[in-house]
Amino acid sequence: MSDDISGELVFVYGTLRRGGSNAFRMDGAEFVASGKVVGKLYAITWYPGLVLERGPETVDGDLFRVGPDQLTALDEFEGISANEIEGAEYRRVKAEVTTGDNEVILAWSYEWKGPVEESKRVLSGDWLKAHPTR
Repeated sequence: MSDDISGELVFVYGTLRRGGSNAFRMDGAEFVASGKVVGKLYAITWYPGLVLERGPETVDGDLFRVGPDQLTALDEFEGISANEIEGAEYRRVKAEVTTGDNEVILAWSYEWKGPVEESKRVLSGDWLKAHPTR
């Protein structure tokens, strides 16, 4: 990414987080802050799905600034490239991220669109603590 401060903010909560199995996909992105979004986290298979909804539960993640090429690559990784939108498991939506200093920042995140099983909910809201090898 260039030295300018332009780019899109993206909140990641699963394997793309620092320390996650796909963290390498965030190489070149600028880490902005750790944060939380209001919602529920589910184990889909080896990866999680976030369902944004009002309530007391939050999901932990990392906030990054990415350039347009990296945002496109993330869309493709999440299966929402132009040719896959109809069958995509996720949709990219704006979410309110609350950082550690209680600043609220609007950022893109990937929300799960498919069915979820309550028995597979990650109660802690932290994918890396619940699945440290993923």
